[in-house]
Amino acid sequence: MSKGGKAARKDRYWSRLVSLLDEYSKILIVTADNVGSNQMQHIRKAMRGKAVLLMGKNTMIRKAIRDHLEKTPALEGLFPYVKGNIGFVFTNGDLSDVRNKLMELKVEAAAKAGAISPVDVIVPAGNTGQEPTKTSFFQALSIPTKINRGTIEIINDIHLLKPGQKVTLSQAALLQMLGIRPFKYGLRVTSVFDNGAVYPASVLDLTDADILKKFFEGVSYVSAVSLQIGYPTLVSVPHLVITAFRSLIAVALVTDYSFPAADKIKKILSDPAALAALAAKPAAGGDDAAKPAAKDEKKAEAKEEKKKDSDDEDADMGGGFGLFGEEEEY
Repeated sequence: MSKGGKAARKDRYWSRLVSLLDEYSKILIVTADNVGSNQMQHIRKAMRGKAVLLMGKNTMIRKAIRDHLEKTPALEGLFPYVKGNIGFVFTNGDLSDVRNKLMELKVEAAAKAGAISPVDVIVPAGNTGQEPTKTSFFQALSIPTKINRGTIEIINDIHLLKPGQKVTLSQAALLQMLGIRPFKYGLRVTSVFDNGAVYPASVLDLTDADILKKFFEGVSYVSAVSLQIGYPTLVSVPHLVITAFRSLIAVALVTDYSFPAADKIKKILSDPAALAALAAKPAAGGDDAAKPAAKDEKKAEAKEEKKKDSDDEDADMGGGFGLFGEEEEY
């Protein structure tokens, strides 16, 4: 390709990136490791109408962002994330929905030697369909097996790979032999640019309940610190007022100083009958709760009494005599 053609292609890319930065206020920063060109085209087609995917060289991306800083200074926060095999997904819609859609667009892939495992890989117990001549191959990988009906059977589930572990040649051969494709590759969202703020993609997993929980935890911490150092804040003032009121009541009870609220409490404490009536109010609720049980108990007693009377009546009608009025012998 001529230098003129290459320069024209760079200009087109720069113009497209700048136009996208103007049009969209939200960007998902993604990595495209192990993603082929066919899968990339499928992702672009699936995201059409919801988001725009743009890949490119990091030097071009940095240049476009640098040239656009005068208009949008907040884009400077993207510079630390422009490294490695990354791309931008531009959208004005809901970031969580776009991220979830990208997560769905993954394809299964075989484990190749030298690749880094992104997940735990478990080889399930069961018949492998392999001939007994391959027993030594399983033994080399310390996999317990037995011969069942002329084929090799794995006795227990085997934890073959852990996340971050490199796939060896023997492990890759084993997975290929068993027809296991353990990995799924696709675009992975690492960071989010949202109207000038840049934060990790894990923030998108937070729900409204999680945010409220964090907020109330922060409020409780502010209240505790404010109370400890005696500094009034919006969340600590109610507690300070209640504490001060209790202190005033305590002082009024042991001195001649008084005020309307203290007068009411002094009056109750000076009148044993009023104090006893006040103490009896909480117990009244328990008495009310016990009434249905007492009522049921009375009903049961009445039923038992009625049954007893019925038995006595049967005895009076001749239950204790023979067929001809003679007393039966037992």
